[in-house]
Amino acid sequence: MNTAFEEIRCYNNDEIHGALERLTTEKAFMKILSTVYPLIPKEVIKQRALSFHTAIDFQKELIFPFLQYLEAHKSKGIELEGLDRIDITKPHLYISNHRDIILDSAFLCAKFIEKGLDTVEIAIGDNLLIYPWIEELVRVNKSFIVKRGLSPRQVLESSKLLSQYINYVINEKNQSIWIAQREGRAKDSNDLTQESLLKMFNMYGEGKFTQNLSKLNICPLAISYEYDPCDFLKAAEFQLKRDDPDYKKQPQDDLISMQTGVMGYKGKIVYKISGDINNEIIDLENNGLNKKELITEVAKLIDLKIHSNYTIFKNNKIAYDLLNKTDQFAAEYSMMDKLDFERYLEKQIEKIEILEKDADYLMLKLLEMYANPLINYLEAVK
Repeated sequence: MNTAFEEIRCYNNDEIHGALERLTTEKAFMKILSTVYPLIPKEVIKQRALSFHTAIDFQKELIFPFLQYLEAHKSKGIELEGLDRIDITKPHLYISNHRDIILDSAFLCAKFIEKGLDTVEIAIGDNLLIYPWIEELVRVNKSFIVKRGLSPRQVLESSKLLSQYINYVINEKNQSIWIAQREGRAKDSNDLTQESLLKMFNMYGEGKFTQNLSKLNICPLAISYEYDPCDFLKAAEFQLKRDDPDYKKQPQDDLISMQTGVMGYKGKIVYKISGDINNEIIDLENNGLNKKELITEVAKLIDLKIHSNYTIFKNNKIAYDLLNKTDQFAAEYSMMDKLDFERYLEKQIEKIEILEKDADYLMLKLLEMYANPLINYLEAVK
């Protein structure tokens, strides 16, 4: 492996046990494990953690049971659709919309484990590595690090290295990758692929833009949550930024979002794989587009695949009608469904603790979050 990857790569299997030895000396990490497995004595949990020597064993034996618990108790069930659209013997670069900091990639890996498939390597921003032990944990859990907050020159060098690493993982390690379509979550659920992401993918390749991207087996993935446990936190952030353009989140805010997202109720969750877009990317080249135009069109293609594969819930239809003051979808939900959802939104707003809380504005932002997937879906399938 290229030694240049040392600072960003996930751990190799021969490093897993040593990392777990370090992690089990961290009080915060052991407290989390005790919270996750409250009936098991801490010493037993520690010995269990120290028994793992590969990342996949760690995931299957320690992480997967907790994800099963979350599915059973914090959701109406999680579905993975579309595996029949891909060649599962090949590695893929899964690009998805981003709802939850931790669970988007975690539940995907859980579903792969259930299907007898290998898990994916996960791209994670270093802004979430608030404590050194968190970096240890994510690298044990097959995550590689995307550096944020860099100078323009550093961004260029970091992007080149990341591009090289992604190519290495896909084409030499033969491992699939999950990465979000944009930096951070789309707070308003208006999921759009950042063109800078595609530029980064292209940096390491030696061929044309379309050839470089087609070597990565890019596979758009739509993630649909019936309820977003962090919706009220996202709405609050909208108002804080509206009232103070210089507002910046604190590290503690990300920790709260992680905890809320993991332990909050999510309703039904559906992952839908679109299939890889290699042929469609190559076809775009035949349209006489220049590189800049190609980048824009590939981003639009990924968006189209994600938007058209959303699962649309009653909540999305109710939010659409409330937001647009229409009854376009009224035949598809009952008055009780509508009242329940309105009460849910009111309860979420009640959780928000900020100065000069603007309830009308917060309600507007919540409605946009739940309506935007349907708005984008309708545009994609028309």
